[in-house]
Amino acid sequence: MAIQISTAIAIYFIIWWIALFLTLPFGVRSQHEDGVGAPGTDPGAPILTRMGRKLIWTTIISAIIYGLGMAAYHAGYLSIERLSKMMGMPF
Repeated sequence: MAIQISTAIAIYFIIWWIALFLTLPFGVRSQHEDGVGAPGTDPGAPILTRMGRKLIWTTIISAIIYGLGMAAYHAGYLSIERLSKMMGMPF
């Protein structure tokens, strides 16, 4: 059974979005931790977020997870029938 391109893109986008929220907190330092900050700003505001690095890491992580999932799907280890049997639901 082949996956349509729109379905593949949607699955990758969902994995990418989840991976983005997993990578966001890494390496962020707040103004309170560094002891510097502009007057009138929240002490928990980040100083340097490094979003470029996080987007690159998110893309790499999600590509690996997507690739492993598609390999498992094409090898027959991942299917609706198999998952429904594991969960005890008739499909």
